[in-house]
Amino acid sequence: MSDRAPVVVHILLVEDDPGDVAYARDVLDDHKVRNRLTTVADGLHAMACLRREGPFAGLPPVDVILLDLNLPGVDGRGVLNMIKADPVLARIPLVLLTNSTLDQRMLSDLQLPADMYMQKPLDFERLVQLVRRFDDFYLCVERVAIPS
Repeated sequence: MSDRAPVVVHILLVEDDPGDVAYARDVLDDHKVRNRLTTVADGLHAMACLRREGPFAGLPPVDVILLDLNLPGVDGRGVLNMIKADPVLARIPLVLLTNSTLDQRMLSDLQLPADMYMQKPLDFERLVQLVRRFDDFYLCVERVAIPS
C-alpha cells in the first residue's frame, strides 16, 4: 500500500455554453471532486491551455480533455485534429461531448479518434470511471516531465 496521496487530475473542459459549464462545475462540486477543472470556450484557448501558453503558462499539464465539437472559431474537429497531430498532446485521454445518442453513434461511425463519447449534460458516473482509471494509473507510475 502506498503512502502517497492520489494524484489530482487536471481536467480541461472545452465548452462554449455557459449553462453546460455551470452544470459541469456543479456536478463536480456536488460530488466533492477535488480535481482541478479549467474551462475555455473556444478552440484557440483550448490549444493555448494544452500547450501552457500565455495566461495558461502557470497551469499544470492537462490530464483529461472534455471537448465539445460545436465551438466558435476553431471548432472541436479542428482542435481534435491539432491534438492528434501533436505526439505529446495525443496521449491525453479525450472525451468528445455530444448533444444526443444519435450524435454519439454518428461520431463513432466517423471513427473520430476519441477515447470516449459522452452525451451532455455530463454523465458524472462515466466521468468518474474515466478519471479513476487515469488516477489509478498515475498512482503506480511517476509523472515524467515533458520538455517544452
